[in-house]
Amino acid sequence: MAVSVDLAKQLDKAYEGLTVAEVLDAPVAALAGVSEGDAEKLAAAFNIKTVRDLGTSKYFKLAAALVDLDQAAK
Repeated sequence: MAVSVDLAKQLDKAYEGLTVAEVLDAPVAALAGVSEGDAEKLAAAFNIKTVRDLGTSKYFKLAAALVDLDQAAK
């Protein structure tokens, strides 16, 4: 199934127009609202350097799962 998503507002201007794979391999600062300083802190605290690292982090996945469970319970 083909999926189309407009990521323009979710990405820094320099990363607009890239493929999903290219965005996943980009630094986390490619995400709109994530500064270089934020990216440095994520790298120092969790060894998260790319968007893929962020999306596959066990800590962030666990937090998202807990939020989903809470929402399902309401």
